[in-house]
Amino acid sequence: MIVLLAVTIGLSTIIVFPSFSEAESELKTFVTHSGKVIRTTGEVIDPLYTVSEVEFDPMEYLREFNYGKVSKLEDGTTVREYTIIAEDDKVMEVSPGVFYNVWTYNGTVPGPTIRATEGDLLKINFINNGSKEHTIHFHGIHPAEMDGVFEIVGPGGGKFVYEFEAGPVGVHPYHCHVMPLEEHIVHGLYGVFIVDPKEGREPADEMVMVLNGLDTDFDTENNFYAANTIPFYYQHHPIQINTNELIRVYVVNMVEFDPINNFHLHGNLYTYYPTGTDLVPSFYTDMITLSQTERGIMEFEYTYPGKYLFHAHKVEFSEKGWVGMFLVNDNANSDESSVKYGS
Repeated sequence: MIVLLAVTIGLSTIIVFPSFSEAESELKTFVTHSGKVIRTTGEVIDPLYTVSEVEFDPMEYLREFNYGKVSKLEDGTTVREYTIIAEDDKVMEVSPGVFYNVWTYNGTVPGPTIRATEGDLLKINFINNGSKEHTIHFHGIHPAEMDGVFEIVGPGGGKFVYEFEAGPVGVHPYHCHVMPLEEHIVHGLYGVFIVDPKEGREPADEMVMVLNGLDTDFDTENNFYAANTIPFYYQHHPIQINTNELIRVYVVNMVEFDPINNFHLHGNLYTYYPTGTDLVPSFYTDMITLSQTERGIMEFEYTYPGKYLFHAHKVEFSEKGWVGMFLVNDNANSDESSVKYGS
């Protein structure tokens, strides 16, 4: 059962002090989600205090890539092995005071960013520790029996091993493909799968942004929008980058219910590689429009230091959380040889 454990903005909480002798002037003390202590003799509408069970750091997720456990076959083929565990009973505070039942791959929304090189042999050990049936459907090229549609994995520890060759080059989503599909996606069962070309790409400060929405009242309309789950996060915690350094953003639109989304960059333009399958960019622009699960690679450099917004140019989305900021530091005196990219 889908459970909204949400509490609106107000007081969530714990009664700390005992009551006073006169009920009409009873003083209660509460601790809000921001940590502020409030004392009131008024009515407490909802004294429920809910604890977030999911720790998710959007800044850490931004540049975190899972290359798997690497080994080699006798013919020299690289084998990458991953383990992904699905759960569907976690509660996450997705906005101050707003708790949501998230369905997770490896404990987060989005799930881990899996990364490999074209031609690698991938082995994904999938374990379903949820209470519902789940799968992993990878976009890309693979055998039919590895598509994650008909190979339903049962709850309570069901297992399946996906094995296929990484390809084609690009950025692809993966997600659960059990019906009703929109329910599994809107709760968070999705992630990003990057396939690098064998010759590699130019070194860059790389990051992943998954555009997503949250339907917290279950009316099939999103109440919040975000890049990497937490509304307004990158506005309040700007992403620090440097002038004259190549920035590469792998962007994937996983917003459910709304047919389109977009990505606008301030004070700059970027070259854009739709799906990332071509090594030659298709556009030089400051805004792209993305349908559901559409994705691509953006590359740009900033010449001038300062603060620059990025956001959905659909105003409703940006005003409900899909907005962030780059803080561009002056890189004039840095030693470029000491810069390390990726992980």
